Amino acid sequence: MSNTPLTTSAGAPVADDNNSISVGPRGPLTYDNHYLFEKLAHFNRERIPERVVHARGTGAYGTFTLSKSLSQYSIADFLQKVGEKTEVFVRFSTVGGGQDSSDYARDPRGFAVKFYTQQGNFDLVGNNTPVFFLNDPIKFPDFIHSQKKNPRTNLPDPSAVYEYWANHPQSLHQMTILMSDRGIPASYRNMHGFGSHTLSFWNSKGERVWVKWHFKTNQGIKTLTGDEAAKLPAFGAQKDLVDAIDRGDFPSWAVKVQIMTEAQAKTYKWNPFDLTKIWSHKDFPLIEIGRMELNRNVVNYFAETEQAAFAPSNLVPGIGASPDKMLQGRLLAYQDAHRYRVGVNVNQIPVNAPRCPVNHYQRDGAMAGMCPYNTASSIQGNGANFFPNDRAGQGAPVPVPAVAAPPMPVLADAWIGVHSQADEDYHTQAGDLFRLMNEDQKRQLAANIGGGLSQASKSAQERMLAQLAKADPDYAKRVQEVIKRLS
Repeated sequence: MSNTPLTTSAGAPVADDNNSISVGPRGPLTYDNHYLFEKLAHFNRERIPERVVHARGTGAYGTFTLSKSLSQYSIADFLQKVGEKTEVFVRFSTVGGGQDSSDYARDPRGFAVKFYTQQGNFDLVGNNTPVFFLNDPIKFPDFIHSQKKNPRTNLPDPSAVYEYWANHPQSLHQMTILMSDRGIPASYRNMHGFGSHTLSFWNSKGERVWVKWHFKTNQGIKTLTGDEAAKLPAFGAQKDLVDAIDRGDFPSWAVKVQIMTEAQAKTYKWNPFDLTKIWSHKDFPLIEIGRMELNRNVVNYFAETEQAAFAPSNLVPGIGASPDKMLQGRLLAYQDAHRYRVGVNVNQIPVNAPRCPVNHYQRDGAMAGMCPYNTASSIQGNGANFFPNDRAGQGAPVPVPAVAAPPMPVLADAWIGVHSQADEDYHTQAGDLFRLMNEDQKRQLAANIGGGLSQASKSAQERMLAQLAKADPDYAKRVQEVIKRLS
């Protein structure tokens, strides 16, 4: 059996990888140690900035198999033919903590799915919860700051967390989920996933419907208490997923959607584009459309999982955005974060690269021309690098009007300006969720909230309890009793 030669990054064979070139066995190194310099220089640059959110995660490849055609709703190519298989890459993550945090933090879990369709990549960027803490992106930096470590002590700061929530009733629904028994999933395999945002489908007639995506775990929901989580290794959820796939125990999810017409959206009792609210399953039943299975681990965690870049702006013909304000902000923010963190040609990295031809007039920048799937179309060659040009029909890319999304509806006589959402009802759905809980779940919820809220200021406690009372008086009473016991 012949050995594989060790080479430099430029492909030249390496004679010795154990010893630097020196002036005698005890002398200094010389300046012709170019291989040593290459190793050290690359080592100095091995890390890229960690994600501000979703820093700690793990990912795997798999397939989405369509079981119900959605041709009446969408022209998306991967949603047409029953039995059609689409390759996916899924990244799970915690949200608030850095790379040094635990897989078992009480935190939402990121649930991002990249569909490699034949008309481009469709990224569904969501969480393991159907709602979020905010409905306006202008508050996102403030929210994340409040959840991070204290800037002076570099320690967790429950006081800041609850001070923020006390000032933002829109967070109450998501906070109730996070502090419930489902706040710490036992594994990434044992949790649901949600697109969370309202997206849209449109069909060949230009008819639009609004849609929410749901991924229901086939492994069953399993969760941990805070005490159970504290006894587990920080990397436990990642190990669980890798080990399950390695042994052939491939996790899967039933993929479902809720669909709402434009007419229904105008009269629905909740703003259907408010990320802090759900659509009732009674009003809009789940429609099962397929199955997602994860069956292949990454080869290199850094190259694939760490450099994977998901963005809600990665849409395909037949799937579009909505007036969801948080989604609108993320259409810019996610891609911008990836350009900063990984580079302007982030979509040429193999894990992000589309599995279909890519033709555009973007040029240059770091890592240009590295896409392995469509080399001829990704080299950024010597043709026209501008549009329009005189090379139509000779290989120069041209727009495709047929894939244009129908015009987005807006409210009649809408005025552009700052529109407060302070009068929205942020309490009813949180109260509905509380009333669905059994006694043990209510006890856990109150204990989890009371433990953190007891460390907040008196003012924050009073405002938080007032919010809980609006959701359900018993909700506030239970939390207040916990605070009293801990005071």
